[in-house]
Amino acid sequence: MRNPVMTASGTFGYAQEFERYMDLNRLGALVVKTITRLPRPGNPPPRIVETPAGMLNAIGLQNVGIEAFIREKLPYLRQLEPPLIVNVAGESVEDFRELTKRISDQEGVAGIELNVSCPNVAGGLDFSTDSQLAYRVIKAAREATHLPVIPKLSPNVTDIVAIARAVADAGADAISLINTLVGMAVDVRTRRPKIANVTGGLSGPAIRPIAVRMVWQVARAIRLPIIGMGGIVTAEDGLEFLIAGATAIAVGTANFIDPTAPLKVIEG
Repeated sequence: MRNPVMTASGTFGYAQEFERYMDLNRLGALVVKTITRLPRPGNPPPRIVETPAGMLNAIGLQNVGIEAFIREKLPYLRQLEPPLIVNVAGESVEDFRELTKRISDQEGVAGIELNVSCPNVAGGLDFSTDSQLAYRVIKAAREATHLPVIPKLSPNVTDIVAIARAVADAGADAISLINTLVGMAVDVRTRRPKIANVTGGLSGPAIRPIAVRMVWQVARAIRLPIIGMGGIVTAEDGLEFLIAGATAIAVGTANFIDPTAPLKVIEG
C-alpha cells in the first residue's frame, strides 16, 4: 500500500463509477461492494435516509453476484494499481467457504474481506454477533484461501473484544472495524418508518466516536492489523483511528457526499 487510505465496502461501487472524479491509482487500496453467490436486487425503496451527522441505509446487499463480478467487473479492477480487496457475504458457513475459494482462484485479488456483520438483510446474515459462529466462518474462509482474510465486524455487540479474539483464533489476518450500527428513523407525519426495511445501518460522523473506541479496545487486546472506519471525512478524523491503534483507514459514507473524499483525506 502506498498510503493507509482505503475505500469502505458498499460506498464505492465497483470503483469504475468513480474514475471520472479521481485518480483511483492514488488510493492505498480498493475495497469493492459486497458480492454474494447469486445476484441480489436489494431491498425495496426507500432505502436511504439522512440523519443528523450521518445516514441510515438498508440497501440489502444489492449486487451482480459472484459470476457476473468475475466476468464483468474484475477485468477493469485488475488494471488498477492499488491492491484489490473483494468483500463477500454468505448465508451460511459453506457459502463463505465457496465464495472465498472462488475469489481466491482469480488473478489480481490481494485480499478478501468477509462481511459477517451486515445488519440489514432479511434472513439473518449477522454472523459476527456470536463468537462461535464468527469463528466457524473465518476458519472456513481461512482453509479456502492463501490470501489475507479480513473479517468486517459488527459494533452491535456487547463485547467487541470477544468477537475479535474469536476471529483472530480462527486465522484472520486483519480486522475491519466497524460496520454500521442498527438504527431507525420515523416520519412523524405519517407515523411510519422512513426506510421500507424499517431499520437500517447507521453510518457517518455520528458513529465515529464508537468506532474509535472499538478500534482502541481491539488494538489493546490482540496483535492483528486493524482497518479503522466509521465516519471518516477529514485527515484529522483518520488520524484519530491511527492514534487509537489502526494500521489503515477506510473512507465510506463521505463518498456519497464527495466522490473525491478519499483523496482529500490522503492530502490532509
